Amino acid sequence: MPAHHQTELHQTLSHRIRDTLVRQIVTGELEPGERLVETRVAATFGTSQAPVREALRELETFGLVEIKPRRGTFVRSFIRETLRESYVFRAALEETATRLVLLAENVPFDQLREDVKRMQAAAQENDTEAVGMESVMFHRHIIEAAGNDLIKRSWENLHIEARTSVTIMARTPDLRAIANDHQALLDSLAEGNVDAACALARQHQWNYAQLPDDASSD
Repeated sequence: MPAHHQTELHQTLSHRIRDTLVRQIVTGELEPGERLVETRVAATFGTSQAPVREALRELETFGLVEIKPRRGTFVRSFIRETLRESYVFRAALEETATRLVLLAENVPFDQLREDVKRMQAAAQENDTEAVGMESVMFHRHIIEAAGNDLIKRSWENLHIEARTSVTIMARTPDLRAIANDHQALLDSLAEGNVDAACALARQHQWNYAQLPDDASSD
């Protein structure tokens, strides 16, 4: 098998393992403090330890596990609550940024239209990671256009890329619906009704505060 095909296969395996573990952690199937043993995970997926190790490193980047030298990899605590709180806080930041760009008549329409166009194309290709990346860019463009450094730094400190990736992987969402949601946000900005646009920006993030299995855990 050519080397580049082996690399692609390795990445595909690593991503499949990563996505499965993310869902298991966020839904509580894997409990806080539980140890993830590389050999055991590899046996479950019928693979070698190399893609498992790569998947676990990504989970550490997302803040879902902690890799302790000579002790192993452990699921971190409070993942669901931390994710929920981050979206509630993000909703407040993005609602305020939306208000600021509309009042200053500084909405970056050209950038936002391009973001939505790329998101729609990625959704058609069923490219989950690209949809997530374009979503982050859409919201970043609004945050940057708001011109408030404290809002921007607070938003960046939420590690938006990682949390967006985790949420999308945990939900296995309708990618076209995500693109349509962002088109609706763009339309509301174009209409220029400040209160309506702010309410939609807030609700967009609040929707993501409802994590998988929330209904069944009530």
